[in-house]
Amino acid sequence: MNRKLSERVKQVQFSLPALFLAIRKKETPFSAKLFAGITVGYALSPIDLIPDFIPVLGYLDDFIILPALISITLTLIPKEIMTQCRKESENLWKNSKPKKWYFALPIAGIWLLAIFLIVRAFL
Repeated sequence: MNRKLSERVKQVQFSLPALFLAIRKKETPFSAKLFAGITVGYALSPIDLIPDFIPVLGYLDDFIILPALISITLTLIPKEIMTQCRKESENLWKNSKPKKWYFALPIAGIWLLAIFLIVRAFL
């Protein structure tokens, strides 16, 4: 079990930079670009959809949501494009993945929408 989990983590680490490059390729279908954008944005966002301080559920995104998004996105990108992107991305984020505040905007938007709908429901 532990070995399978470590392989899964490595797959996530190596897939994200390749997905980032696949977004920029004109050969990548629009639906794949859309899912790749959501996946990379979510992975690089400093804000989680479910905050980590919530017991058990806080790590749900790290172990289920993100790998699921990556799997869906990988099925949408043609294999030859993904192979090329994986080769190009081997040393792209060698030291660490980029951390930018604007990757948090979609997650912050979802939280603001949820708060707005809750307040609206009670008023």
